[in-house]
Amino acid sequence: MRIEPSQLKSFLLDSNLVPKEAVEQAALEAQKDNKNLGALLLEKKLIGEADLQKVYAYILGIPFVDLSKEAIPIEILQIIPELIAKKYNIVAFEKTGTNLKVAMLNPEDLQTIDFIKKKTGLKIVPCLTTSESIQDILRQYEKSLQAEFGDILTGDIKPEGESKGKDDDNLEQVAAGLPIIRIVDTLLKHAILESASDIHIEPDEKEVHVRYRIDGVLHDAMTLPKDVAAGIVARIKVLSNLKLDEHRLPQDGRFKIQNNEYKISFRVSMLPVFDGEKIVMRLLDETSKGLTLEKMGFNSLALEAVHREINKPNGMILVTGPTGSGKTTTLYTVMDILNTPEVNISTVEDPVEYRMPRVNQTQISPKIGMTFAAALRSLLRQDPDIIMVGEIRDKETLEIAMHAAMTGHLVLSTLHTNSAAATLPRMLDMGAEAFLIASTVNVIIAQRLIRRLCVECRKPYTLDKKEIESLGKSYDIAAILEYLRNDPISKKFIEQAKDWEGITMYKPVGCDQCGGEGYHGRSGIYEVLPMDTEIRKMVTQSATTEEIETAAKKAGMATMVDDGFWKIVQGITSLEEVMRATKE
Repeated sequence: MRIEPSQLKSFLLDSNLVPKEAVEQAALEAQKDNKNLGALLLEKKLIGEADLQKVYAYILGIPFVDLSKEAIPIEILQIIPELIAKKYNIVAFEKTGTNLKVAMLNPEDLQTIDFIKKKTGLKIVPCLTTSESIQDILRQYEKSLQAEFGDILTGDIKPEGESKGKDDDNLEQVAAGLPIIRIVDTLLKHAILESASDIHIEPDEKEVHVRYRIDGVLHDAMTLPKDVAAGIVARIKVLSNLKLDEHRLPQDGRFKIQNNEYKISFRVSMLPVFDGEKIVMRLLDETSKGLTLEKMGFNSLALEAVHREINKPNGMILVTGPTGSGKTTTLYTVMDILNTPEVNISTVEDPVEYRMPRVNQTQISPKIGMTFAAALRSLLRQDPDIIMVGEIRDKETLEIAMHAAMTGHLVLSTLHTNSAAATLPRMLDMGAEAFLIASTVNVIIAQRLIRRLCVECRKPYTLDKKEIESLGKSYDIAAILEYLRNDPISKKFIEQAKDWEGITMYKPVGCDQCGGEGYHGRSGIYEVLPMDTEIRKMVTQSATTEEIETAAKKAGMATMVDDGFWKIVQGITSLEEVMRATKE
């Protein structure tokens, strides 16, 4: 379905829609600046959008429709959820049997057509339209919400401020009401379709704001009237088996949604705020299989080191980084690799994130004395081969974990430090004996999450001298360049470049496929520090973080910055993302 510039140029020359001289000049300019000819003609106002879309439709042999004054039936409109329609500029407007006619802007967007075909099970008939038509139809979604949830949005449920005293007894009835169920179901379904990792439902003085975290960034999803706040809170409390009449204390729970396509677990956190109760739900996809260290972004040398160390029968594997850096995902992936019938794997977590078959998972509960340390002590009497401790927070847990590693167990855990090298002095600060650290730790993995560039719209560019000078103030660019030249994979991408000015990088642009973000999906950047003889010796001598890092680099460790630039030159991510993730 792709329209070549030559096709568009030929048709315009024959049709006299645009003066021939203007077409020739625009074609040369588009070719020279690597621009889209149609977009350039629109920019120069040489043709209207409706006329250009009609030309595209004629060339492609598909219909053109003008929906600017059309009213689409609610049941047809909602075949494509509002968020999908907004993100991909595509709306459903007519259904005949198993055929669904959709209006769209991008004639080359086969991926979205295929996505909607799979989601709806209908045969998709694409039609071209204008952005004005799309915007008019998108506004009808608000009207459809009004129609679907009319009894709520018109005030049939009392505002939250009035839900006091005896009204608390009716919260369960409100939560079971069909309109509230529809609202919550819609919020959850949209989040799943958008591949969101979190849902934030935040009450304001007059409204309720819903935001989704997608690829690590929060996006506004929708705004609802304050009247529905009490009902939404009650519904989610019912789903999560929480106390309906508790509005002053935080509550945590979870629930699950399962059908033929997905199995999603929602981890729920309720927190009282000034205007009501704020809800944050973490989405955990329990059907996602086949996640490997390679897919997570470990490069060749780091991957070899991790596989070598996790296959040892005892010792400690530590993953470090700030909250939200993917530590738990790394640990679960390692456990998945090690999870065979020959071994007994047990975990102590807070909370249990994912359910894993053949793994004994224990949830801690400090209120009743079930702390990490207490659970770990009991767990050691359960004959485990591999132990995963969700997080080492105190000296007691650290000492038990280290003794377990010394007595023939493989221990996996996480710590909060900024780099791999900083983990060893941190353990000393927590009160661990230096000789125990040196003899038990196998490998330390430090990591951050970065967004992946959208391959459909990323744009190549090179740095100028001023940008290189600025980069040099933040990083040791000479050392990074040397690392890139010595790595067998990255050197293929920069072998033609003499210095930083000749290295091709990519920047985000934004298109229909990535919802205008320029990024789609996430990867990790890592530094893997195996404990060799020299590092062990330095630990016993209470070496500083800087000294340990210098020794590790000499031994061949690539830092997170090195790994970030390794991904930059391959077009996986952008310079801005690596700088955001690695800034101190």
